[in-house]
Amino acid sequence: MSKKLVAYFSASGVTAKLAKKLSQAIGADLYEIQPEKAYTTADLDWTNKSSRTTREMTDKSFRPVITGKVQNMEQYDTVYVGFPIWWYIAPTIINTFLESYDMAGKTIVPFATSGGSGMGRTNAELEASCRSAKLKEGKRFNTNVKEAELQAWADQF
Repeated sequence: MSKKLVAYFSASGVTAKLAKKLSQAIGADLYEIQPEKAYTTADLDWTNKSSRTTREMTDKSFRPVITGKVQNMEQYDTVYVGFPIWWYIAPTIINTFLESYDMAGKTIVPFATSGGSGMGRTNAELEASCRSAKLKEGKRFNTNVKEAELQAWADQF
């Protein structure tokens, strides 16, 4: 039986709830990806062209610093990576996380929350960060998704 990890970044708590529900549904370990500097409400203001997130997301090479490290990452075969959709892609902190480990041979499965947009170009933007891993097509979930639906989705990986 393969070992699974649900790693997630949540700026407002919405993705955290989904990640916890997914982890419980599939019996996976849970890990929160945390930025070295927490995002404030002003940082998350996507309508402000000079907000922190707008600056980060317009520079595709930007990698926010994260704190902590997954212990024994090598034990996981499948890593579900959760995040809110920002600018139709994953926040660049997800690239930081993926690039922090040797993901060779692992299956990486993105999942997301969003106020309305889909996954957009998420996989195209994450591909280079998943060196030698199998990057699967991700899915956006509503906050009221049931554990049974999450388990059925996760079972395909």
